Amino acid sequence: MGFTYRTTLVSCFVAYIVQAVVNNFVPLLFVTFQSEFGIPLSQITLLITVNFAVQLTVDLLSARFVDVIGYRASIVAAHILTAVGLVLLTVLPQSVDPFAGILAAVVVYAIGGGIIEVLVSPIVEACPTDDKASAMSLLHSFYCWGSVGVVLLSTVFFAYVGVSSWRLLACAWAVLPLANALVLLRTPIAKPLDEGDAGMSVGELLGSRVFWVLVVMMLCAGASEQSVSQWASAFAERGLQVGKTMGDLAGPMMFALLMGTARLLYAKIGSRWDLGRTMLASTLLCAASYLLTSLSPLPALSLVGCGLCGFSVGVLWPGTFSRASAALRRGGTAMFALLALAGDLGCSAGPTLVGMVSDAAGGNLGAGILAGAVFPVVLAVCLIAQRAGAGAGRRRPAGPAARG
Repeated sequence: MGFTYRTTLVSCFVAYIVQAVVNNFVPLLFVTFQSEFGIPLSQITLLITVNFAVQLTVDLLSARFVDVIGYRASIVAAHILTAVGLVLLTVLPQSVDPFAGILAAVVVYAIGGGIIEVLVSPIVEACPTDDKASAMSLLHSFYCWGSVGVVLLSTVFFAYVGVSSWRLLACAWAVLPLANALVLLRTPIAKPLDEGDAGMSVGELLGSRVFWVLVVMMLCAGASEQSVSQWASAFAERGLQVGKTMGDLAGPMMFALLMGTARLLYAKIGSRWDLGRTMLASTLLCAASYLLTSLSPLPALSLVGCGLCGFSVGVLWPGTFSRASAALRRGGTAMFALLALAGDLGCSAGPTLVGMVSDAAGGNLGAGILAGAVFPVVLAVCLIAQRAGAGAGRRRPAGPAARG
């Protein structure tokens, strides 16, 4: 088999499917863990918190250790850790305290998932492709397809083989990162920066005004996505008048499918569009979807708003990465790691704000969603400010370059 940069791109696409396994497989087993091991719901909920807390920590630390270890060693190790974590999930609960065993497995594969999230974007950005923004959008669409695939295939497996055989499925999912690790050992991986160029340090990035605008954009992109998607199941239950199981399937899957469709659409024809204008239009559509979701008197229209939100946020996260790469060409690993951290913080902050406002409004979820509309609006303001700054820069007389 010949290994080319096309192989590298495909491996990065598969890596995002692995990331989808990390975030979506274990939540499907929460009820099983309760019944099989007698683990209370409070501890079950902690598994989600620990998963994302570990990934956030890895985002932060990656800015320092990836360049020392190297991209190839880091991305291969990430896949191996993910596979090991999934296998440990099948053996540790029987060997030690069940919750402690599951928690340890989650920590192991979350470390792998965090490294994958940091590295796949700069690896794809470094590949010699004609249209970086389209490649980035296509890459991030695979997380959506992976999320849908994990839920669908796992559900079919449980229906026909039985949920009691979940350990077999966990081991089957572990094969995917192991196989991809073998490919990543051989396929070419370009350096994000030219030979001899040093990436910006964390201190340089933190001193750049441009970087801080990108951080706000990334935080708002993550928050815009998760503020609604975390509640997609509830909207599906109300809008379709179905039970919780069907709501869990229909709501999140609809959101992921439409988000992935938007990213795939931009990857296919986005080269004809201006990325900044596309993102601005997306933020306005996103704000409109929040209004429809929160203010509609009809549950079915709220569900439509939820789906519209999934489509509208599709280009925001990968688009911000692409704009960062263009604006800070020496950003390097530290930039991608810190932006991933900002995005993950947004993914946590958005649903938290929605929940807090909903509680303060007496359990009115519509009020919480309406408050969440602040995120796409702030992102739109950042995009307009960037465009205005770029226009002013083109009109400014030649002279010493301003910092950041």
